[in-house]
Amino acid sequence: MRLRYTKGALAAIAALSLAAGMPAASAAEDHSKHLQHGQHGKNEPAPGKVQIKLPDTVLTDQNGKSVKFKTEVLADRLAVVNFIYTTCTTVCPVQSALIADLQQRLGERSGKEVSLISVSVDPLRDTPLRLKEFAARYKAGPGWRFLTGSRQAVDEVLKAFDVYTPNFADHPAAVLVGNPRSGEWVRLFGFPSTDQILARMKELQPGVRSARAD
Repeated sequence: MRLRYTKGALAAIAALSLAAGMPAASAAEDHSKHLQHGQHGKNEPAPGKVQIKLPDTVLTDQNGKSVKFKTEVLADRLAVVNFIYTTCTTVCPVQSALIADLQQRLGERSGKEVSLISVSVDPLRDTPLRLKEFAARYKAGPGWRFLTGSRQAVDEVLKAFDVYTPNFADHPAAVLVGNPRSGEWVRLFGFPSTDQILARMKELQPGVRSARAD
């Protein structure tokens, strides 16, 4: 898949790549192999609101703690979920920089009102220690969990979100924003802005307080 970049998109990727410690030119070049601007891969579901029934699968976070995905990690809070692997040099660093910006904007709401979750699509290599090191690059706070586990357990979660692929490196670049209590989620492909994610959160839970603008 290839991505056609607008000037605005290139500027955004450059800024986010620098924040992630990755050369901007390489980021744009590598991402062009994974995404098609305004289109989706053959196996990628269409964007928009979806109903998702999630399993209460036991996974392991970056601190080595076993957690139940639905009842402990989500716990009826609004959630923002993306999918990464620690050796990725393309989509994952840019999306992680986006989630880091969202964490800063949310402030104290992160972990209390909103769960930020990054699920590894390469659990065989992504041990809790590797995830912890990856999380540190983006100054992840307590409200941002990085999850791994057995191949079977992780695949259950990926399939529930409809982002499973046999080859983990081909996973779709997707961010899901959801209200676990209602089961309603919004799927966003590529690199949604922080403002776009916040807007989806308000749609899913009317009356939610605005995040800091700084």
